[in-house]
Amino acid sequence: MDEPWSMDDPPGQRELLELTRELAVQELRPNAAAAEHEGRFPRESFRILGRSGLLSLPYPEACGGVGQPYEVYLQVVEELARAWLTVGLGVSVHTLACFPIATAGTAEQQERWLPGLLGGELLGAYCLSEPHSGSDAAALRTRAVRDEDGFVVDGVKAWISHAGQADFYTLFARTSGQPEGRGRAQGISCLHVPADTAGVSAAPAEHKMGMRASVTAQMIFEGARLPADHLVGEEDGGFTLALTALDSGRLGIAACATGLAQAALDAAVSYARERRQFGRPIIEFEGVSFLLADMATGVEAARALYRAAARRKDAGLAFSTQAAMAKLFASDTAMRVTTDAVQVLGGYGYVEDFPAERYLREAKALQIVEGTNQIQRMVIGRALARD
Repeated sequence: MDEPWSMDDPPGQRELLELTRELAVQELRPNAAAAEHEGRFPRESFRILGRSGLLSLPYPEACGGVGQPYEVYLQVVEELARAWLTVGLGVSVHTLACFPIATAGTAEQQERWLPGLLGGELLGAYCLSEPHSGSDAAALRTRAVRDEDGFVVDGVKAWISHAGQADFYTLFARTSGQPEGRGRAQGISCLHVPADTAGVSAAPAEHKMGMRASVTAQMIFEGARLPADHLVGEEDGGFTLALTALDSGRLGIAACATGLAQAALDAAVSYARERRQFGRPIIEFEGVSFLLADMATGVEAARALYRAAARRKDAGLAFSTQAAMAKLFASDTAMRVTTDAVQVLGGYGYVEDFPAERYLREAKALQIVEGTNQIQRMVIGRALARD
């Protein structure tokens, strides 16, 4: 397999990506198919990545991080997703869950929580969506009511990755206002919720088309009591924090989609080189080679787009629109490339003995999570209208 990084990258970054490739090939890829078939959550894999420093890459060293550019972190996510999407996506979700404390937490909160969050021993989940508020996230109904000791939380969150497996939940709940009307985005706050908090539980896992090893379920909060110092950022100011986190998270999804598309391309090219029909490898037939050429071009374009957006983020420039473009294009590309990979393999692409059918099932989720691709088009279109 070719490396998706450049020889012009600094040596330290190349070594990091080579370490990631080694872990992906040795620890992740051999276990992916069986774990997905059995629906077995790879908790130990995240511990291994954490102990290797791969869960702390995009954070400052002062916070216990490694201090790598976001572009490098995303290349790591791509490499992990190329081996096993559940793990690559899981790293992106964990980073999303850590974002509010790392960027808006107090010095005391960061000192208290970040070492465990970034070290791999603790795994996070991000609780924003609800059964009746998905794309319209500001319409959330989960409430956190203040009392003399802190907050009491009641409500249900939906489509939560790592539900029941996470050690902490980054929760967005309504501390004032109503979920209807133009001002519904006001009055939402962010709270840090340890998994062992009384009144916090996970519903049974959803039975999904793909990524079956990645647990997705509702999270239930019934009279869950949190100390006042578990509020992250300003009270009633959490929705802006949620959207800012999602901008970065969408780049994570773009990197995951690129990694999955690369895996599908790898499988299709390998098969086409070995499969012989009419006396020669099928890759020599124009119908197949042109299909593979289009797949390879799409993967390279997706990679270039998410890396360009990440460079804007690293430079301190606005990147929200570029993140939406990267997520949109990369996930649509993953859907197309995985579909074409099944076509290249023919009947073998349709059976579980080969990974192509799993890649196709997994790709669909990436067009939905962290803002559907229709929402991404709205973000891009509104930016064009403003400009």
